[in-house]
Parts: sequence; C-alpha cells; structure tokens
Amino acid sequence: MSPTKLFSPITLRSTTFRNRLWAAPMCQYSVNTEDGVANDWHLVHLGSLARGGAGAVIVEATAVTPEGRISPQDLGLWNDDQQNALARMVSTIHSSGTAAMIQLAHAGRKASVYRPWSAQSGSIPLTEGGWKTVAPSAIAFNGHDRPQELTITEIDLVVNSFVSAARRSVAAGFDAIEIHAAHGYLIHQFLSPLSNTRSDHYGGSAENRARMLLNIIRTIRSEHTNLPLLVRFSADDYVPGGLDAAQVALFSQWAEQAGADLIDVSSGGLIADAQIPVFPGYQVEYAATIRKAVAIPVSAVGLITEASQAEKILQQQQADIILMGRELLRNPYFPLKAAAKLGETLPYYPPQYRRAPYPKGAI
Repeated sequence: MSPTKLFSPITLRSTTFRNRLWAAPMCQYSVNTEDGVANDWHLVHLGSLARGGAGAVIVEATAVTPEGRISPQDLGLWNDDQQNALARMVSTIHSSGTAAMIQLAHAGRKASVYRPWSAQSGSIPLTEGGWKTVAPSAIAFNGHDRPQELTITEIDLVVNSFVSAARRSVAAGFDAIEIHAAHGYLIHQFLSPLSNTRSDHYGGSAENRARMLLNIIRTIRSEHTNLPLLVRFSADDYVPGGLDAAQVALFSQWAEQAGADLIDVSSGGLIADAQIPVFPGYQVEYAATIRKAVAIPVSAVGLITEASQAEKILQQQQADIILMGRELLRNPYFPLKAAAKLGETLPYYPPQYRRAPYPKGAI
C-alpha cells in the first residue's frame, strides 16, 4: 500500500512534524489552586495524547493574563511558575517523539465563568473570586456580566501580553504557538462586527477589526523568525451580519502576510444561540474555502472521527492537517489505531505496547 497522506510528515519553517493527525487544544479546567499552573492531570492527559501517536499535541487555551482566563481553573502563562510547569509538559510530550504546541488565548467577555461541570453557571461574582471582564465593546455575552470596553492603552497591553507569553512559550520548549482568534474569545470579538462596534482604528472596517491580531502576529514573528505560528479562526458566526468564510479568508490572507504559517479553521462560539448545522466533518468546507485563499497549510477540525474520513479530506486537498479533539478524549491512542486501519506501520509505535498491536484493518 502506498504511504498515506495522514501519516506523511509536514514541515513548517524549521520544524518537521511526523504526521498530519494532531491533537486539538481542549480545555481541561483542572488547575488545582487557581494559580494557572499545570499539574499532574495535565501531565497524564497530554502525555497520553503524545504516546498515542499524534504528530503534535496543542496544549489547551492558555491565558496570557489573569483576566484572560475562561475560568479560575484555566492554565496561564504570565509567570515563572506557570512556565516551569509547562516546560515539564513539553518534556513529557517530546519523550514520545511528538511536537509540542501551545494555544495562547484571552477570553475577553467570555471570561470569569464557572467551569462546565460546576453546579453553577455563568459569570462568577466578584465576591466569589470572579473578575471584571473586558472586550472591544461593552456588549455582554448571553447573559454574562457586561464587559468593560478596552482603551487603546489596554489593547496595547493585551498585545504585549501575547508577545510576552510567546517568549515564555519558547523558553518552555514549545515547538510552535497557536494564536486563538476563534470561538468567541477576545480576538474573535475584535474581528466580528457583532461584538465590535468601536469607532476608533480598532473598529469599523475589516482592516481595523483585524489590527490587534495582526499586531500580535507581526510582533511575535519579528522576535521568533523560525517559530511555526498558527492562527485559529472561526469561519462562520452563523448569524446574519457576522463573520463568514469569505471574510475569514481575507483575515487569513492578512495573517499569512503578517507571518502566520498555518490557518486552523473552526467555527462558531461568538453568539450563544446561533443555529449551527452539525454533521460529520461539518467544518471541512470552511477549511477548503480558506485553503484556496492562502498559500500556507490549513487544518480541518470538527466531527472527524474515522481514519478513512481524515485521509479522504487530505487526499481531496480540502486541508493539509487534521485536528481531532473529542475523538482523542475517547481514545488517546486513536492515531495508532488509524494507522493500522490505513495499513501503515509506524516506527514510533510504543515498544512497551507492541504485545498488543492494533490489527491491520482495525475499525
């Protein structure tokens, strides 16, 4: 059998990834003491994904400032303790031959909420450890507390926080960085006219709404010339007047010009009650559209659950990388199983597990 696309290597700048099946960033909401420091849960979780054969593991949305956390239990990267803990995660991921990435994020108006399995939901009161949220405009998200509109000076500080977190990411040993500009978080809030009604040079036109993101990309790129830099976009707000694939294709072109190396295409998250048609591979069409608009690789994500499905997406040139999330939560070793299904023999199958290999053609 000829080599598959899914298990062929790909190179971004000076980094080569052993295959094209990567673990998507998945929030764990599992910091112990609300200090943003990764712990043993993260070590085992991330280590399992790496040992399971992924080409890269992207660490969950990691806040660049305390107020940028989604919940008090989120990871952060604004101090030495957080950096040192993440360096331990990187070492564990690398021990399995997998590339380590990190997604840098700021939740904006979607910050300061209870984690998903809490008995309570919505914004956490200030008296219970919550904090005042910020956004491009003072427009609340679906019943959450009304955010404070960022000043120009505060926007500059947010940009600097992303740049500082990128420095810490490199110091911790990460092979690549993803900027989170999707799922209704702060950068997405700037990009969409539904959440950005500013009248200054950060609002109005598409160029203005993209200004903060592009400043982040350009500044990180100027400091780290060989670092692969990814950007995750939501390609559709699913609401009239919001972002669509054509607009996000334009943003992707600008991101490429600013120094991005890969566009990670997702969708939704800005409007809570948006009607999203969900079916297997429902976001692949968006990836294919954006891939035609840029010269850099594009990844697809969203209800991709089978080896043959993932391989077909790559063979049809709809995307260059497959990201999996929930399927890897169900089975961190899915990449090893997928390789067997596609008839591949992987040189990095863990020798400790070879007494129980997946049979060729495994479902």
